[in-house]
Amino acid sequence: MTQQDQDPAARTVTRRRLLGTVGAAGAGGLALGAAGGAGAYAATRDEPTALTTLGSSRVPFHGTHQAGILTPQQAHGHLLAFDLKPDAGRKEAAALLRRWSRTARELMAGEPPAEDTGVALDAGPSSLTVTFGFGHGFFSRTGLTAQRPRELAPLPRFSADALDTDRSDGDLWIQIGADDALVAFHALRALQRQAADSPAARLRWQMSGFNRSPGATAKPMTVRNLMGQVDGTNNPKPAEPDFDRRVFVPENGTPEWMAHGSYAVVRRIRMLLDDWEGHGLAEQEKVIGRRKSDGAPLSGGGEHTEPDLEKTGKDGELLIAADAHVRVTSPDTNGGAAMLRRPYSYHDGFREDGAPDAGLLFIAWQADPLRGFVPVQRKLDRGDALSRFIRHESSALFAVPGGPAEGEYVGQRLLES
Repeated sequence: MTQQDQDPAARTVTRRRLLGTVGAAGAGGLALGAAGGAGAYAATRDEPTALTTLGSSRVPFHGTHQAGILTPQQAHGHLLAFDLKPDAGRKEAAALLRRWSRTARELMAGEPPAEDTGVALDAGPSSLTVTFGFGHGFFSRTGLTAQRPRELAPLPRFSADALDTDRSDGDLWIQIGADDALVAFHALRALQRQAADSPAARLRWQMSGFNRSPGATAKPMTVRNLMGQVDGTNNPKPAEPDFDRRVFVPENGTPEWMAHGSYAVVRRIRMLLDDWEGHGLAEQEKVIGRRKSDGAPLSGGGEHTEPDLEKTGKDGELLIAADAHVRVTSPDTNGGAAMLRRPYSYHDGFREDGAPDAGLLFIAWQADPLRGFVPVQRKLDRGDALSRFIRHESSALFAVPGGPAEGEYVGQRLLES
């Protein structure tokens, strides 16, 4: 940090100036569930440079993987899906991806794009990430069916699904995350306008979510979802020897353009909060299989203690119920299936019956959905105590290629193959 930045009287915060203070913070970290790097910042209201530090965190656009997968979870997120217009093809799609990539690179670096609206003029990049993916229909509409990955086959229907087709699927997908709400909206608006002005794509659906703000807790913590439960403890971690194999397509994987990429399952899961909050603490903990206070398994220990699925109480009953969520989702009971969950909470007002329209924007990353999401969801579909309190209302699957090299745009290896 420069001496000028340390002096509040001398500071004039702009998106361009803030880049020199913190560099590429958060580019290689991993969010635990929806926890992200929220606790990684020590900023408080009493520290005069806290806002500058938060705003100046920058994530590189170029890299082995696209930003927004391993980046610590940000406080604000937007998800958008687009359909290609009837007359659009490979050429128009390539032109849009080229423009989108340029704008994303500029915004993530804290540089205002051309024809800037000025919404985020006073802020730094605030850990902004923009991630792009391709849906199943994209390949037939661009004449690239031979390049469509087998892993992108449509997800099976599950008995508990109540899907809104208008808010599901899509040819193109964008995930936006940032630690400042205006920075996130700024990117959302810039990319949406470019699509609207192009002959290539039109908006299919858009969803917005949030997480705990950086610095809101005294120490790094796994975040709580809207049910009040610690959520994301069992996420795979980069230090684990099989992490890359579970989350990313290998360098020599197929198709070649997906090297170092991943597959994102996106689901809007509404929580029946009135029903949930009508149950006492003991019943809620039984449903999840963890203590609400600290996320520790009911079999004992702390949050990160491995649940003992065989342990019984004095009455001989299992401490973690047979249908507890933590048991049903455990890799030990699903043939080792695992996903990197990186969700956002959402609240879209209140329904006609007065119940909150709120829940989870579930985003799960894996090298192969048929070995990650699908077997776990099938198991949940057969007997998860939590299923009584949630509704899966939209669903999508996207192929997210590896990060672009310097001078490349996202998807170039596919569209120019």
